Amino acid sequence: MRLGKHKRGNMPTSGWETAGPAAANGPAGEVKALYRYPVKGLNGQALTSTTLTPGATVPCDRLYAIENGAGRFDAEAPRHLPKINFLMLMRNERLATLGSTFEEETHTLTLLRDGKPVARGGLKTPIGRRLIEQFLAAYMKSDLRGPPKIVQAEGHSFSDVAAKCMHIVNLASVRELARTLGRPINPLRFRANLYLEGLAPFAERNWLKAEIELGEVRLAPFASTTRCEATNVDPDTGARDLAIPAHLQRTWGHAEFGIYARVLTGGELRPGMRVRIAS
Repeated sequence: MRLGKHKRGNMPTSGWETAGPAAANGPAGEVKALYRYPVKGLNGQALTSTTLTPGATVPCDRLYAIENGAGRFDAEAPRHLPKINFLMLMRNERLATLGSTFEEETHTLTLLRDGKPVARGGLKTPIGRRLIEQFLAAYMKSDLRGPPKIVQAEGHSFSDVAAKCMHIVNLASVRELARTLGRPINPLRFRANLYLEGLAPFAERNWLKAEIELGEVRLAPFASTTRCEATNVDPDTGARDLAIPAHLQRTWGHAEFGIYARVLTGGELRPGMRVRIAS
């Protein structure tokens, strides 16, 4: 994987999920927030910029995963595996009670509980991985099928889909979903890479034969995101307090929310950039 140059930003304030109404059916919007998730299942990092490469993910996104006991992942011959092989929010909501930071230069992961560091290790080294694994073995004990193991392979992404891609969520759609549920929804439940603003609710469902233009970057949407029970978990508390896939199915007749897109043309990406949908 080619690692781009990044600047890490603070998590957006609580107002980002309750911004003003979307533009009425307009083809243009903007990037509200940009995220990567260095370790599958752990919290994301807000970025102030990143550099995309054609055919790749956001650099360092889903770069590592935590096998739940003896696993089938082979770093010498990496292939996409179902997420049930790893610790993940769909079944292991206690992960959401951990904060984390990731230092790109050294791949040092720090785990936090109530804002205080509880484990730290460089994931490029056996001893660093062991320090994190030992903590998780105790902290996630009731969820484990065996000793946890941090896994990684050059060029591999532990996404929920086999394709190397980006995950995109429209904030206007989040607000519409919240309206039908009758309560606020933290957009981070959807663990997207790109959060877009200024578009009509559910406009993204019409983009699968279009291209997304962000400055020099071009993205090609190819599939809607079928939501799982991970979205039911509050990313701040770890509480399983909603039933989002079931609500989507009852209200709209499907459990799709958000889209996946491949990077066609690379370049710099940052919040505030204009978004244009080219049919």
